[in-house]
Parts: sequence; C-alpha cells; structure tokens
Amino acid sequence: MAIPLSYSLRSLKVRWNSTLVAVAGIAGTVAVFLALLSLAHGFKATVVASGSPDNAIVRRTGATVELDSSLTLDQVKAVEDVPVGVARSKDGAIASPEVVVFGDFPLKETGTDAHVQLRGVSANVLQVRSSVKIISGRFFKSGLNELIIGNNVARTYSTFDLGRTVQFGGAAWTVVGVFDAGGSAFDSEVWADSSALAQAFRRPQNVFQSLTVRLSSADDYNKFKDALTADPRLNVQVDRESDFYDKQSRELTRTLVIVGLVVGLLMAIGAVLSAVNTMYSTISERAREIAAMRAIGFGAGSVVLSFLFEAECIALVGGILGCLLVLPLNGFVTGAMNPQTASHLAFAFHVSPVVLLLGIAFALFMGLVGGVLPAARAARTRISVALREM
Repeated sequence: MAIPLSYSLRSLKVRWNSTLVAVAGIAGTVAVFLALLSLAHGFKATVVASGSPDNAIVRRTGATVELDSSLTLDQVKAVEDVPVGVARSKDGAIASPEVVVFGDFPLKETGTDAHVQLRGVSANVLQVRSSVKIISGRFFKSGLNELIIGNNVARTYSTFDLGRTVQFGGAAWTVVGVFDAGGSAFDSEVWADSSALAQAFRRPQNVFQSLTVRLSSADDYNKFKDALTADPRLNVQVDRESDFYDKQSRELTRTLVIVGLVVGLLMAIGAVLSAVNTMYSTISERAREIAAMRAIGFGAGSVVLSFLFEAECIALVGGILGCLLVLPLNGFVTGAMNPQTASHLAFAFHVSPVVLLLGIAFALFMGLVGGVLPAARAARTRISVALREM
C-alpha cells in the first residue's frame, strides 16, 4: 500500500523552516553551476559562430593557430588558382589573405591594457565573410591607415571610437567604420588593410598568416582540400572554417566546464548535507507517525518512496529557483582571454534550455543522494519501540 503523496507534501509544509534551508542550499549550488556552464556555452557559441561551413581556411602545415602560420604570396596565388572549389566573382577568386598581429589597448571598465587581435584583411573580405556588415561609417580604403572595428571593441575599449585617431605600430590610424559580425569572435577584432598593417608592424610584405577562401559550394570542400594536397608547390593544411573555430573554442570551454563541475560538486556536498540533516530531523520528529503507518499496513518500501519523494520535491523547487536566479545573466556580456589566440574576447552568457535542464537534473541528483540514507533509516524504524513511546 502506497503512502499518499498529499501526506508528504503536507509534511514539507509543516516543517517549512528546515525545508527552506535545504531549498536555499540546492538553489545556490545550481545557480553557481549553471552560471559557469552558461559562461562556457557562451564562449563556445561566440567562437564557433566565427566560422562558416561555406568557407575554408588555409594555413602552413603543422600550424595549430593562425599566429603559427605563414603563407607566401606565391602560395596564396596557387590556392586561389585551384580549378575546383573556389568561388569566383568578375574580379577573381573570393578569398582573403590575412595578417594577424596584436596590440594592447585600455579597457573602459578597468583602464588596464588587454590584448586586441588586429587582423589585416583584403578588400573583398566582406564577400568572404558575408555575415559581417558595416553598421556605422564605411569600409577602409586599401593602402591607407584606416580601421574598422567590431561592435564589441567599440563598447569594450576606451581608445576606439568612430572618427578617432589611434596610435599603434608606430603609425596613426583612423577609425572609419564599425561592423557587426553576428555575435562572433570577429566582433572583438580590429580590421585593417593587410599591406598597411604588415608595414606598420615591420612584417615582410606578401607574407600572410592565413588565407580564407569562399567555397563555390559547401559540398566542394573535400574536392578543394584534395586539390591542394595534390599540389607539390604547396605545404599547407586546410580546414573547414567552422571546424577550425570549433577547435579554437575547446580549451577554454573544457576548462570552464571542469571548473563548473568541481565548484558545483564541492557546493553540492554542502547542499546534500543540508538536505540529509533536514530529512534526518524530519524522521526524528515523525518516528511515531512512521511506526503508526507501518502498524496499519504501509510497507518499508512505501516509507522509502515517501521520503525520497519529499527529498526530490525539495530538490526540484531548489533547482527551479536556481534556474530563475541565473536567467538574468542570459545575454550579459563579459570578457576573457582566449588561450588559443592570447587575445581578449567579449562574449555573452548563454543560458540555453539545455543548460537549464542540466541544472534541474543536477538538483534532482542532489535530492536523490540526500534522501537515500534518511529514507532507508525511516524504513528501518522499529514499530514496537516507536509505539511504546506514544
């Protein structure tokens, strides 16, 4: 015979003060756990959004990041001349050979310097990355010391404003435009003409870190890659751009997830102990009730299920409250150093439905762990002893 669920719910209501303590512990644990997960999710989403399956990125063989790579102009021309896979316009291959360097600029909030990735691009980069749109000002003119900045750069750094002159690389640069890259990592970059940027940083002319190519079709990627591999003039590796940026996101994402798990588990120990204490206290107060229920025919299994149900109710309410606490973080923009590029990257917390479900599952797991031992103890209550105390 099963104990009515209404009995368990009334029990939680009667002992509301100890129940609230357990709920608060679980809610706090879930909120911290979800905050770290949504941070990792937001970082990954920002970096992965930088890549398009319609593009391929070409680097020197063995280079794990763009900074490790170098391509000569002859190699760039050889790639652009590949007969298969490269999208073309009336002006030739739709591709952007790019120079990547760094500059240190002060953050608005703290005044301390942070690494900004400066990307030298070609004049047709907006054809290569069609998701990038100029939202203020205009595109830079080739050969001039002009900059266009991602919209996160405009919000994050005190140095960059539309129309302002910025000093770096031994030269004066004018900010002529602001672009929106759809929430990708490019929003945290500064773009300039590749030849002008290379000259300012005393880089060899006609040497690039990478070449991003617009594919004639996403399905042509393998043909394009095979054509480059078969060319004896080239010593390059090719990745689909979306895959390349997915790999770039893994290190920090993994670190944030591990930190979230460690912190979450440490806090979970305290939350579980609070729930166990609450349930043990309930058992002590209800020993005679339990004995009476056993005496009138409720089995040990029913008692166990009743106490587990109470523990899971506490956990569910705590989990829901924890989710509600973390929801205001969704879309909140923060920043961190990308360990792959060593540059400061602005990204937003991303509290997705999957993250929220993980929070609820984590809370229910804590409730289960916290309820098992007290439920087993309640089931072992000796009927005769408890009844003599009535």
